[in-house]
Amino acid sequence: MTDSTERKLFDGTLAIEGMTCASCVARVEKALKKVDGITEAHVNLATETAHFQSDKSVDYPAVIQAVEKAGFGVAQKQLELEIEGMTCASCVARVEKALKIVPEVIDAKVNLATEKATITALASVENSALAKSVEKAGFHIAQPNIELNIDGMTCASCVARVEKALNAVEGVNKATVNLASEKAFVQAPASKTQELIAAVKKAGYSATVATQQQPTMAEKKADEARLLKRDLIIALVLAVPVFILEMGSHMIPAFHHFIAHNLGTQNSWYIQFILTTLVLILPGRRFYQHGIPALARLAPDMNSLVAVGTLSAYSFSCVATFTPQLLPQGTVHVYFEAAAVIVALILLGRFMEAKAKGKTSQAIQYLIGMQPKTARVEQSGTFIDLPISDVETGMLIEIRPGERCPVDGAVVSGNSYIDESMISGEPIPVEKKAGDQVVGGTINQNGALKIQATAVGQDSVLAQIIHMVEQAQGSKLPIQALVDKVTLWFVLVVMALALITFLVWYVVGPEPSLTYALVNAVAVLIIACPCAMGLATPTSIMVGTGRGAELGVLFRKGEALQQLKNTQVVAVDKTGTLTEGKPKLTDFEVTEAFNKDRVFRLLASVEQKSEHPIAYAIVQAAKEMQVQLLEVEQFDSVTGAGIQAVVEGQSIYIGADHLMHKLGLDTQIFSSLAERMGNEGKTPLYVSIDQQLAAIVAVADPIKATTFAAIQALHDLGLKVAMITGDNRHTASAIARQLKIDHVIAEVMPDQKVQSVQQLQKEHGVVCFVGDGINDAPALAQADVGMAIGTGTDVAIEAADVVLMSGNLQMVPTAIALSTATMNNIRQNLFWAFIYNAALIPVAAGVLYPFFGILLSPMFAAGAMALSSVFVVSNALRLKAFKGPVFQES
Repeated sequence: MTDSTERKLFDGTLAIEGMTCASCVARVEKALKKVDGITEAHVNLATETAHFQSDKSVDYPAVIQAVEKAGFGVAQKQLELEIEGMTCASCVARVEKALKIVPEVIDAKVNLATEKATITALASVENSALAKSVEKAGFHIAQPNIELNIDGMTCASCVARVEKALNAVEGVNKATVNLASEKAFVQAPASKTQELIAAVKKAGYSATVATQQQPTMAEKKADEARLLKRDLIIALVLAVPVFILEMGSHMIPAFHHFIAHNLGTQNSWYIQFILTTLVLILPGRRFYQHGIPALARLAPDMNSLVAVGTLSAYSFSCVATFTPQLLPQGTVHVYFEAAAVIVALILLGRFMEAKAKGKTSQAIQYLIGMQPKTARVEQSGTFIDLPISDVETGMLIEIRPGERCPVDGAVVSGNSYIDESMISGEPIPVEKKAGDQVVGGTINQNGALKIQATAVGQDSVLAQIIHMVEQAQGSKLPIQALVDKVTLWFVLVVMALALITFLVWYVVGPEPSLTYALVNAVAVLIIACPCAMGLATPTSIMVGTGRGAELGVLFRKGEALQQLKNTQVVAVDKTGTLTEGKPKLTDFEVTEAFNKDRVFRLLASVEQKSEHPIAYAIVQAAKEMQVQLLEVEQFDSVTGAGIQAVVEGQSIYIGADHLMHKLGLDTQIFSSLAERMGNEGKTPLYVSIDQQLAAIVAVADPIKATTFAAIQALHDLGLKVAMITGDNRHTASAIARQLKIDHVIAEVMPDQKVQSVQQLQKEHGVVCFVGDGINDAPALAQADVGMAIGTGTDVAIEAADVVLMSGNLQMVPTAIALSTATMNNIRQNLFWAFIYNAALIPVAAGVLYPFFGILLSPMFAAGAMALSSVFVVSNALRLKAFKGPVFQES
């Protein structure tokens, strides 16, 4: 029941079910008025709704009960919401309380492990009201990302405008736009999709909802490159004659005389006018279609710069050609070649950029291409080929040698090895037999398998990996915040600088000052395109996260790329991360008074009733030795100490030394043996039979073969390594000595791992935590960067920022090295983009002219601008060659 003391005074609305006539209306109104607090009630048969007023807070369960007692129902719905920001049980209580405060909520249950709230509420409840209440309590409701394809963006200022337009839509939590992938990821209710598309359109761009059926990034860029190539060829064919006629006359005196005597200067200008006009209205029209409307909205972009620059040169040339009397004497010159060649050069740059940007998403295209188009499905006793879209969960599928697994599934029969390198990065094929899981897209090696489909379509591991990588590629790093702030105003500043350049040259420049003013202003407009700034960060993120996916490192959040580089300490969970996670029996010794075989039989018989990993190791050893186990009675656990049972009338206790001391037994006889076991990282346990110490047992969780090299690689990167474990301090220290781990935090309960991470953060700074279990989820969330072993639980993976698809700890230094390489790449790109603009804008404005007589031609400005974007994308593509640390064999 909801907390009525926190209800506010309100008008209430209910959707009533089961009404058929006027008498029904009267009965519902009567029932509502009987509820304490309700003063007025009006029921509408046509809309099947009831409106009531209350002079005090109302207990909705009582309202529902009253309506149901009258023979009708109240429409309710169940909602499941993802809650962000919870770390403990008190968070759960606060979220539940916040949800129940919302008047229409009948009940709310919150699960910390799944981070989800299940809400029973009236049909009239608004998601916005729930979100507002939860946010007031200090948490957030995770909104699903609406993914939009954005067309028409050309530079960083476009990105800023689209983001601003999307974030202005009511109900949007967050919107990020990626220039490289031309996508927008918007956290907002699905019902807002059309509003978002309309907002983008109003900002001067176009948006469509991204779907599986739409062209891939590579296909889209290939189409764009084809269109640009066509326009580029047209522009070059038309612009080259213009360039030759005008610049040839300037550079070669003989050619100038040839044109003047045979063609005539005026006729040459007419020809240039015709050809340039064709350049501007055919291949160049894209700049005016986008640039002029953007300028009219007082939100100029890169297209606006090109449009203003080329139109200025073109308009001045037209006046000089057709009405030269309007111009001051000595200023009658034409710049048709500048307008035509600028368009051709910028199209060349965009063509090269489109081809390069298509390569940035190759990792995603590679993953998408992993899934076969058909599957051999068993139907009526025979196998037929079905399109992959028709395969459903539960179907039986045959996989022949050399084929890719079409879907995720469980092996029903057969034996083979499968190459899982596409998801784990591990080159060694994995053996598969009945009961094992296979992942869609992996390659079957030498045997035939029959599997039962367990996950298809968007539920498959491959689909989730693709989605995860796309989300990371579309994310925005903190480093880009500065870029966004700068580029939002950059174009306006450039246009102001171009105007100042024009005025200064016109007022104080040498004659013909109008000509100098025009040429230098156009050069400023063209050189300052912020394309390179807009591409600097997202292209590196796309290539870096894509390369990570190929290596088996999945960045669920792009921010982890930046944080990983700053890591000071890598904290690791022991079991399942440093070790195999499957303890094995290593030692078993009995006292002189007992028979070894008999004691082991009793030990294994009792342990088979336990679910502890140590028990599993002992029972497995018994199975391998083919020991016949006995009937067990009165089995019980001794909290925090061990287990007890009765077998064939004998009382058995199994546990740590403090359990034996509690029973009054002296373990001194095994002291040297226990010390040796502890030093070797083994966990010693004792067995008592009928109140006598009978045996000591050692179980150890073997360290993974790859762990030693992984720890060494982390040290080589200059990082400290900490181990957080629930094991006893002696065992933990022994393993730490073997692995040369810097810090050991032992005997930690699951709920204390968060405090351990916080302590490391306080002492050392940025902490990366690596874990694989449910009990690691809070620590993964607390750490600056949480890394989950992909072989671990779904909850751990959901709480992590980075997922390592294999259980190989060597992926940790690989991920950190990739982060460093990507961030360095981003900084190189940003340095080039900013320095380029900072250095060349003054040159284009003509600051070198008074000292060296140097001016930057608008044509060279266009070429340099195009090259800057191509440089940035090409530099990002170098990340495709990233190899990661070289590991020493242990």
